[in-house]
Amino acid sequence: MNYFEQQIFLLVEDNESDVLLMKEAFFKADLPNPLQIVDGGDKAIAYLSGVAPYNDRLAHPLPFVLLLDFKLPGKDGFEVLDWVRRQPTLKRLVVIMLTSSNRSADADRAYDLGANYYLTKPGLFADLVKSMKCLHVWLRLCHFPTLVETGDPDQEHLCPTP
Repeated sequence: MNYFEQQIFLLVEDNESDVLLMKEAFFKADLPNPLQIVDGGDKAIAYLSGVAPYNDRLAHPLPFVLLLDFKLPGKDGFEVLDWVRRQPTLKRLVVIMLTSSNRSADADRAYDLGANYYLTKPGLFADLVKSMKCLHVWLRLCHFPTLVETGDPDQEHLCPTP
């Protein structure tokens, strides 16, 4: 397994059916990347901040990609995205809004807040698998900036460069 394939994806999704579909889509699309899951905006911020119960970075490493729904309990996805972009060590995190909304106003807001991508969840599972395959190819081919150095030697490996 190469370096990129070891990078974590964090899915922030409160709909259990969508979580199961995404897990299955990762499997069917042969995405080897580990998938961590939290079910709300406040939990996403806690995970990314490394506070309890997510303070063990071996069990809950910083992700390379944040797959973020915007309809969430607690803070919504837009609030999470805004928070991420204001964090010095997370502002370069790859953030993909993955939502059922196809409203232009929602996409515009996501991009204004710094989303890298805005993907509408496809209605068919086969299309979700295709989307995940395309996303994986795209991520492997793109050159992204490294995450901002934390100064913490325990987190130096968390600055992904695919």
